[in-house]
Amino acid sequence: MARIELVMPKMGESIMEATILKWRKKIGDAVELDEPVLDIATDKVDSEVPSPVAGVLVEILFQENDVVAINKAIAILETEGSPADAFPPAEPSRAGAKEGGSSNLIAAEVPYVPAEPSGASSPTPNVQILKSGEGRFYSPLVRTIAKQEGIAQSELEALSGSGQEGRVTKKDILAYVTNRSSSQAAVGSSSAMQVPLTPSNVQSPISSISGNVEIIEMDRMRRLIADHMVMSKHTSPHVTSFVEADVTNMVNWRNRVKDAFKKQYGENITFTPIFVEAVARAIRDFPMINVSVDGTRIILKKDINVGMAAALPSGNLIVPVIKNADFLNLAGLTKQVNDLANRARNNQLKPDEIQGGTFTLTNVGTFGNVMGTPIINQPQVAIMAMGAIRKKPAVLETEYGDVIAVRQMMFLSLSYDHRVVDGSLGGSFLRRVADYLEQFDANRAF
Repeated sequence: MARIELVMPKMGESIMEATILKWRKKIGDAVELDEPVLDIATDKVDSEVPSPVAGVLVEILFQENDVVAINKAIAILETEGSPADAFPPAEPSRAGAKEGGSSNLIAAEVPYVPAEPSGASSPTPNVQILKSGEGRFYSPLVRTIAKQEGIAQSELEALSGSGQEGRVTKKDILAYVTNRSSSQAAVGSSSAMQVPLTPSNVQSPISSISGNVEIIEMDRMRRLIADHMVMSKHTSPHVTSFVEADVTNMVNWRNRVKDAFKKQYGENITFTPIFVEAVARAIRDFPMINVSVDGTRIILKKDINVGMAAALPSGNLIVPVIKNADFLNLAGLTKQVNDLANRARNNQLKPDEIQGGTFTLTNVGTFGNVMGTPIINQPQVAIMAMGAIRKKPAVLETEYGDVIAVRQMMFLSLSYDHRVVDGSLGGSFLRRVADYLEQFDANRAF
């Protein structure tokens, strides 16, 4: 009999841990080769971990909702035959092994396979949960804040948490710190200054749940989106600028070539890859829009990685990223856009494909909206919304004078971080994107 360690798979360059959402198998269950054993979750992608061998699940080393580092053993499988029959010789992993473990215990590297979104709740991803002496769990961030603010263990235990199973979240402890500081200041001095309102210390209004209502618990992804949006508005002073662009040439070109494009490349060409192309060109012209902020430092990104917001069947949003978009031609952008969009809808994106974005594009026109004021996708400093394309009367300047004609018009909006992007840069960049769309060559090749 060979005992095989099932390890937490590595799912991306920057992902160091994952949360166990659900065990699909129990101890003693038979497992086929490549059969899913458990579901795990990272920041936004839920995945399933398949079995690398056929055998029996004999030991589960971590429970649901536990956060486990990559390459750490999470279960033990037992197979017929010797270890050499299951895998080539490999260095045994110490993770999860019992004291004095036997030499026939082998760590199995397994690929991850994306699973359908799970409604199961989990603690904040990428945060190791620590257990206190009283049996209550606190994240490292909560413990660090408590230590810096001089909050005793007894005070932590007395806090009521808003997280899963009553766990204390970052918001809970920051609100407690603010209220605690206010109380101490009021006692120490009658002239204490009033604490400014911030998202961390403003209590949400209490909602009435009487009457004909239905209470819907947010799923894991919706909670992550909510936290990310609140954090973004708290981090960046948002400013939004608008322009209207005449995209008649672009629309006419796409309508004329879409059948031939499909025949030649096997892809349906939409307006999104054309938008991405224009944005990538404009970023090259205005590279300071392609930055992030680290304290008082501005980090200029040399790669142009354009994220495109995609709506999921669940109603949630995800932002797959087109890496090095400025190096792709229109055919390459079309293939990337279609592939990422299709796999996003089927929850088949890899973790690396939703990371590393330097600028985000959202097409609100898909929903019939003429314009929008999107929230910046941190740590980026700008996000652009493309509105619906509508036929409108417009004034055209000709050599014979001004005329009114029916044109294809659309609004573009840019929300930007006013800490580092002023109106001059934001407005000029937005205008440049509109110029590229308006000056689209109606006679261009694919």
